[in-house]
Amino acid sequence: MSKEQDFVIVGASLAGASAAKALRDEGFTGSIRLLGAEAHHPYIRPPLSKGFLAGTAERGTVFVEADDWYAANQVEFRPSTRVVGLDPREHRLTLDGGETLAWDRLLLATGSSPRRLAIAGADLAGVHYLRTLDDSETLRDLLAGGGKRLVLIGSGWIGMEVAATARTLGNDVVILERDPIPLANALGDELGQMFADLHREHGVTLRTSVVVDSIAGADGRLTGVVLQGGEVVPADLVLVGVGAVPNVGLAEDARLQVENGIVVNESLQTSHPDIYAAGDVANAYHPIARMRLRSEHWANALHGGPAAARAMLGQSVSFDAIPYFYTDQFDLGMEYSGFGPLTRGADLVFRGDRGSREFIAFWLAGGTVVAGMNVNVWDVNEAVQALIRRGAPVDPGRLADGSIPLEAV
Repeated sequence: MSKEQDFVIVGASLAGASAAKALRDEGFTGSIRLLGAEAHHPYIRPPLSKGFLAGTAERGTVFVEADDWYAANQVEFRPSTRVVGLDPREHRLTLDGGETLAWDRLLLATGSSPRRLAIAGADLAGVHYLRTLDDSETLRDLLAGGGKRLVLIGSGWIGMEVAATARTLGNDVVILERDPIPLANALGDELGQMFADLHREHGVTLRTSVVVDSIAGADGRLTGVVLQGGEVVPADLVLVGVGAVPNVGLAEDARLQVENGIVVNESLQTSHPDIYAAGDVANAYHPIARMRLRSEHWANALHGGPAAARAMLGQSVSFDAIPYFYTDQFDLGMEYSGFGPLTRGADLVFRGDRGSREFIAFWLAGGTVVAGMNVNVWDVNEAVQALIRRGAPVDPGRLADGSIPLEAV
């Protein structure tokens, strides 16, 4: 690429910042503009429900790069900047103030937004969502002293992590979940029940198979959560965690192909040859799983941004990173790698002691490992990912035998 090329990245996210860094590392000397809707420099999100929320990690540790990195590397970072229009034919963006920007290659790293509750009382003061650094700072201040009654609506990963953090800080915590077992959609009933037991053992009130009807309040502030049937669960604050939706508005307006995110190929290229997408918003073809996947986890953003950057530079790219995420809840630490959609109906094989919650779980479909989860067992993730990447049948007995190294299965 010549230095006259103008690259624009919409979304000052982990994916966006990682892409900008990769462009410079690969020797790109043209202009890079990084546009972010928030006032902050790009940051990583896992600490927002873990260490930063708990007060054990300082604010400065959440940022992708030091503030002065962008100017030092000639990356024009523009915070508090919203893009309201995308014209693929003219290769131009329109900003909310009316300014237009030209681009030769464009990366959309616009992320996702929390799914909003559409029930009475959802707009009362005291109802919170957790997506941004500002959201986490607000919740951290509210939970820090303990003694609050926190009700979580939904028991996804963020909700369960916040529940653990809030309970550890000395708050009363109630989780309200529509399904019979939390996290069952991601892990299945048996492993979802493990997380349910963990939370109950630590004093969290977990109520499953309940439906939230509305949020009650007085003088504009919430007082409790109303369940179907009329019961009111008292609350000082509520955190809603019922999923997220990809931010595809720009792509839709530009008539890019959109289906559960922005549709991209294995090079993270959209239906327009000069526009790419990475991170939460990208529904990418995965060459190993041989299907489209949209991942909202940080590892996807961390590795997807640089992959898109290399593709923007004209390099041959096949983004085949194995999806990965981790969680820390109370005394349980876990890493998960693999293809969630392929675990439906798969066989579970365990290595280790489930009773002490020190084990590795493997999902086998057609005899091959399609996902693995290590619980309080460390330094095995690379071996787990290697088994997934290999895609060859394994002997379940050898897989379960802890005396046989995973590399030798």
